[in-house]
Amino acid sequence: MFSSAHATPQSPEAMLLDGYSAEVTSPDRKSLDAAADLMPKGSRVYIASLPNDDPQKVVEAAVHLMKADLVPVPHVVARNLKSEDHFDSLLARLAGEAGVDRALILGGDRDDSAGPYTCALELIESGILNRHGIDKIGLGIYPEGHPRIATDVLDKALDEKLAAAKAHDLETVLISQLCFDADAILKFIRTLRARGITNRIRVGLSGPAKRTTLIKYAMICGVGPSLRALKERQEMTKNLLSGERPDALVKALAEANLSDPALNIWGVHFFTFAAFKNTIDFVNEYL
Repeated sequence: MFSSAHATPQSPEAMLLDGYSAEVTSPDRKSLDAAADLMPKGSRVYIASLPNDDPQKVVEAAVHLMKADLVPVPHVVARNLKSEDHFDSLLARLAGEAGVDRALILGGDRDDSAGPYTCALELIESGILNRHGIDKIGLGIYPEGHPRIATDVLDKALDEKLAAAKAHDLETVLISQLCFDADAILKFIRTLRARGITNRIRVGLSGPAKRTTLIKYAMICGVGPSLRALKERQEMTKNLLSGERPDALVKALAEANLSDPALNIWGVHFFTFAAFKNTIDFVNEYL
């Protein structure tokens, strides 16, 4: 039930990274193979959903991970679903062929919906998740806000999704958007806790990657302090190809989580930018 299968290590960093999850895309066979070959059995691997993804490829990726004794967690994006039948048949195949019992439920950032669904709440309330035995879900949260959605709107939407998930007996974990600023992450989590939101949170971080890649993604996501910090480091080094590692972020989050259990940070979710093995190697330095 969203729990780690590994023994608890000793250092704060290792405790935070134990049971980490990571993200792939269905066409990225190299990363899928790296996950199958190198991740501990029982690890969660999230399968991102792009607007034009072939459902067959998504199912094949989930089956590949399942056969490697990993736990596939597909993204199900409301605005990418073409119809109720598309939603229903996708979950039927994922559950039937890959044993999927959990998913990350997202609204999607595209302006136009491919079908009748516009937000994650509609997917939760449809009952289709329950019909196919999906009883554990992740919901996205945004430590630095959303570039196109006001904070009060995000807050209201999260409250509604959590209430609907509870009404449909769905165990829910919160997965944060990529962020490079520990203070912003911790402040955001404390705000959620002050609002009475007690769900476990998995913090979204980048695995080791080129700074140019991270800046490009940060601009797409609309992250503020994170983008400024990356640009400042770029200007200081004058080396666009210089790599970034999340050591400092992991250390800050791990120490805060250990000293303040109320944060209830349930590990790290890595965005890997098609460099999956680099992320695994990074984590293994601590475990």
